[in-house]
Amino acid sequence: MIIHPSYDKHKTEIQKREQSMKNAYPIILIWDKNEYYVEVPDFEIGTQGKDLADAIEMARDAIGIMGIDMEDDGEKIPAPSSMASVTVPDGALVSLVDVDFAEYRRRNDMRTVRRNVSLPGWLDEAASEAGINVSAVLQAALKKELQLG
Repeated sequence: MIIHPSYDKHKTEIQKREQSMKNAYPIILIWDKNEYYVEVPDFEIGTQGKDLADAIEMARDAIGIMGIDMEDDGEKIPAPSSMASVTVPDGALVSLVDVDFAEYRRRNDMRTVRRNVSLPGWLDEAASEAGINVSAVLQAALKKELQLG
């Protein structure tokens, strides 16, 4: 396999950017009758969950949505506040929720993009005869090559 000389540099830049996209944000969990209400002070949003695990997952999802929406709008994602700076109402819990915005975007960006690919005619014919989806194979190969899981 031939790899363009700039590949490693580009890959390193992507990894650095993605690493800087990981943060842990404080959340406030308030039990209300039969569910948790969650406040996310750094994003001024709220969500809820049927139990503690669900509330934390819903908070992670809400933060992820807000973060990528902010990025798409050209806004800066807020830095996490310290837990000590969060005002916690009586009876509430404060916790941290980790969010990897690059990973969140990758997992939720399911739009497809058309791309021309050149391959020998005999290989295209063999793939068609075998019932192989060339697009699926290409996606799997790119994920493996880029170490995207």
